[in-house]
Amino acid sequence: MDDIVLQAMAKWPNVPHCYGWLALDARGTWRMRDEAAQRADAPGDKLTNSALVGFINRNYLSDERGCWYFQNGPQRVYVNLEATPFIARTDPQQGLVLQTGQAIGAIDQAFMTDAGAIVVQAGDVLAQLDDRDVAQMLQMMTLDGRPVADDALLGWLEGAEGKLALRWQDRDVAVARLAAQEAAQRFGYVQRPDKLTGATAK
Repeated sequence: MDDIVLQAMAKWPNVPHCYGWLALDARGTWRMRDEAAQRADAPGDKLTNSALVGFINRNYLSDERGCWYFQNGPQRVYVNLEATPFIARTDPQQGLVLQTGQAIGAIDQAFMTDAGAIVVQAGDVLAQLDDRDVAQMLQMMTLDGRPVADDALLGWLEGAEGKLALRWQDRDVAVARLAAQEAAQRFGYVQRPDKLTGATAK
């Protein structure tokens, strides 16, 4: 966390939290949601200012409820998550890189959702892969030790037997099925923080 943020928190410890104004989309883009976007349940405008995006990335944290927020000086700005708390992209030098710029080391486990998304877990980090990189990652998967064809992968997603694995950094990482709607509960994060209960119904 930036020193200037720590100083502001100490100076103004009781600033009310902010909900609904900031979102992270499934491609790792921060979005500002004004009142019109909130009323329309719209994604909001992409944040493109590199200094602001860097500030958010450095001060992105979670609370005891599993709600993620950006510590903006003394104020917590809670984040609506379209997918997971982190979004990953492939990188030729670093392997996988989060939207915060942090590189992921070894992957502990990988998942495929019923919607065809790829999710990876590395320690405490849970990240959905940017959909633009899914095709590349699928080329690294095997089913029962053989390259997986599209129809075989679809069959596996629908419940067919077989061991799906991701060949990553010279090791095979097991791939498990994951229902997209169950991910937040299973991994303990809140997609739409709410000041009263920690999450809204939708």
